Amino acid sequence: MSLDAPRFGRVITAMVTPFDEGGALDLDSAANLAAWLVDNGSDGLVLAGTTGESPVLSDSEEVALTRAVRSAVKVPLLLGTGSNDTAYAVSATRRAEQLGVDGVLVVGPYYNRPSQAGLDHYFRSVAAATPLPVVIYDIPVRTGRKINTATMLRLVHEVPNLVGLKDAAGNPAETARFLRDAPDGFEVYSGDDPFTLPLLSVGAVGVISVASHWAGRQIGDMIAAFAKGDIGEAVRLNQGLIESYEFETGDEAPNPVPTKAMLRVLGLKVGQCRPPMGVAPDWLEPRAREVLAGLT
Repeated sequence: MSLDAPRFGRVITAMVTPFDEGGALDLDSAANLAAWLVDNGSDGLVLAGTTGESPVLSDSEEVALTRAVRSAVKVPLLLGTGSNDTAYAVSATRRAEQLGVDGVLVVGPYYNRPSQAGLDHYFRSVAAATPLPVVIYDIPVRTGRKINTATMLRLVHEVPNLVGLKDAAGNPAETARFLRDAPDGFEVYSGDDPFTLPLLSVGAVGVISVASHWAGRQIGDMIAAFAKGDIGEAVRLNQGLIESYEFETGDEAPNPVPTKAMLRVLGLKVGQCRPPMGVAPDWLEPRAREVLAGLT
């Protein structure tokens, strides 16, 4: 693993979107949270992703959020612009160019489950709409459709601004096969915290993380240990993060409900999630305190 910094950083936090007590977008708290994350181990941020509750943000809210965060921090910013409507994804990606972001994160179309040919057309269309770097987001558990390795390789060899992959497919062996044949300089980021260390071992350069909201320094230390060849230390640090990984999501408190609970425990104003995610269960903040107490 190279010690050179990747394009967007090694620890990129998929930032939650703060709301006030009435559920309105809280731009001051968003700016404060972004600065706090950068001060606590994040060297890049993703806005309006899954963890950022993009399904319940309006276009105007995404614009306002991005501008507020861009004014607050200088680290690389990725904006989520993917959709299950190709025309909308193209429009959102073009809009992102005006907001000062460093790239866009484009999830595969969800729910409608297009063919591999449909996926190919979708990603080519989005990438052709912008000079910005584009990071593909493969998360078949949410989209219902895996982007096949052959499809991905064809795209990244033929479309120059497809520069990275957020890999949440949960198959490091297939990621190894992909990276063997990917272009030089193409970057893979773990998109699922428990898979970060396994994916580093096959060539990933970092993580787009949820747990980095509260464990950014520890995740950064783990990645740094691996990069230096101290595998034993990386394993030890990863073991200390297992409870944080397990806290991120669950059937009774799906992501990003636990992360917002954790941030409230840390004294940060983020509010609750908007429906349908809704209010955190009563047991979640006490559990957050236990996770924090066990973090080394």
